Amino acid sequence: MDTKVDLNQPMADEKLEEARLEGGAFSSVAPSTHSNEAINKELGVGGDEPNEVEVEVAGQERDESAPPDGGYGWVCVACNFFINGCTWGINSSYGVYLSYYLTHNPPLFPEAKPLDYAFVGGVTVGMGMAISPLANLLTRRFSSRVALLLGCVLQASSLIAASFAYKIWHLYLAQGMLFGVGMGMLFVASVGILPQWFDKRRSVANGISAAGSGCGGIAFSLGTNAMLQRLGLAWTFRITAIVAFVINCTCSILIKDRNKKINPEIKMFDLKILKRIEFLYVVGWGAFSMLGYVVILYSLPNYGVSVGLSQKQGSIMGAMLNLGMAVGRPLVGLYSDSWGRINIAGSLTFICALTVFIIWINAKSFGALIFFALVNGAICGTFWTTVPPVTAEVIPLKQLPSALNLLWLFMIAPLTFSEPIGLALRQVTLVNGVEKSSYLHPQVFAGMMYLAASLMMLGLRGWKISYEDEAAGEAGPDTRFGKGRDKWIRWVKV
Repeated sequence: MDTKVDLNQPMADEKLEEARLEGGAFSSVAPSTHSNEAINKELGVGGDEPNEVEVEVAGQERDESAPPDGGYGWVCVACNFFINGCTWGINSSYGVYLSYYLTHNPPLFPEAKPLDYAFVGGVTVGMGMAISPLANLLTRRFSSRVALLLGCVLQASSLIAASFAYKIWHLYLAQGMLFGVGMGMLFVASVGILPQWFDKRRSVANGISAAGSGCGGIAFSLGTNAMLQRLGLAWTFRITAIVAFVINCTCSILIKDRNKKINPEIKMFDLKILKRIEFLYVVGWGAFSMLGYVVILYSLPNYGVSVGLSQKQGSIMGAMLNLGMAVGRPLVGLYSDSWGRINIAGSLTFICALTVFIIWINAKSFGALIFFALVNGAICGTFWTTVPPVTAEVIPLKQLPSALNLLWLFMIAPLTFSEPIGLALRQVTLVNGVEKSSYLHPQVFAGMMYLAASLMMLGLRGWKISYEDEAAGEAGPDTRFGKGRDKWIRWVKV
């Protein structure tokens, strides 16, 4: 007579005894406080299907801080898109204001010099970065929404105040400093939110949101020029303020961060990050990129006027530059996730330098400048498209807000002085009583800055490969980059 042996019960007893002896799974509570039923439930035994044993080790719960790669994150992408449109998009239209200030007759601000107008634009973006410590402090003490709503009020107030300006120092304070503070508050408080929601799709999400500045730039460049010609400077500022306030406030209410789940280390000045060579590469890439980027962004409309185009055609070029941004930035994000964020950022930065040297310097006609604006616009803002994902490649996610805070501070000087440098490098001559400007030196300057930025990314790329090899325990020239086909795939996808 065969004897039936119950294999399930000994298995359960054995696992029960091991769990009690080890004490690891129940280290927070004494073993005697667990009933057999509760422990069996923990071990997954004694149910309807005793053959399927699932052992769950306490303490290994699902990581709530991990980015969900979607869900409500897409609502945050849409909100970031519109916030970028009504901050950097408005700022992108400053080239139209600059051309209007430089060519208006009689002068709107008689005591102002061309360099003053350049500094107004420079102060705007410089203050946008300088406010980052305060924006991060408000985010840490209260929430991202508080900083965002404060930015909405400050930005709208700045444009209303600028509408009453009749001295150049009024313009410095209103369109320059106060607008920069509001814009920076909105940007800094929102830029760190998307990496909290996305991992594998991080660059795509950031690219879509960054495209908002391009779409906003198109709308505000064309709209600003039309309003300036028909309504004048004061009402242009007021209408822009109303539109921006309504859109930014709506998005600030809808957007959500995940700070409570991630518990990021938001420090105003985490100087330990400066000891990391990889972070300094990112800083160098950003600083050199911005020195070239602002020159292109602000100078292109007036450059068109200097070669014989009308104010309307100059504003169209500014709009086409932003159209290139709107189309190019999501694609940059898409291919960054596929082919490597550092690799794409460095390559496009180098290509941007080539477009300046090959196309812009030789472009004298409306059609050629439109072509340059579209091509260059797609890639000239690669820094803004990829900086959060690239920084997240070299800095832990918890330290990302602190790292970005330091990065924005390093951007103050290049953003503030880029356009003044560009205008100072212009060669102004009088031809038949008409002022003519040569932009050759600013063009060369912009191209060289992008070239230097691409070298910074090449250094970062080399560091990343070495870091991954060390983490994998590889060493030596034969194994560092793999062999054969794997070697080249490795180089391409960093």
